[in-house]
Amino acid sequence: MLARITLMLSGLLFAAALLLSTNRAHAEDNTLESGDYVVYYNALPSTQLTPDVARNYGITRSASRALLNVSVHRRNDDKTTSAVNALVKAAATNTIGQRQELRPRRVQDGEAIYYLAEARITARDTLLFELNITPDGATQPLHAQFQQEFFPEE
Repeated sequence: MLARITLMLSGLLFAAALLLSTNRAHAEDNTLESGDYVVYYNALPSTQLTPDVARNYGITRSASRALLNVSVHRRNDDKTTSAVNALVKAAATNTIGQRQELRPRRVQDGEAIYYLAEARITARDTLLFELNITPDGATQPLHAQFQQEFFPEE
């Protein structure tokens, strides 16, 4: 029972860290709406996660690692959304053209579903993230891209 409560609290802390990492002024920039689907995405230095949260989700906390988070939702008739499974493909390219194919993995926490991937970063790096998302039941993928600047801790 204690382990389950600890895991639930870790999940809440993880979700809070991901939400707080996205500045409210930029929230619309990190959202893709297409048809019945809404995709939320962001990236943050992995060092912003607490050691316990990183460990629980198998994430490497390092000044040389960024964490990509993608969440896919379907609109319901009552105007709410529900998390759905999806095939998520991602890549990150730095300013000198080095491209990394990322391998997002599915993480479920209660009703929430996240797709997480780690990217390598160097001192003061800017990454261009390219996302191809195919929600379960969709016939065409959704495409998004965004740029994120990182300032790894020394």
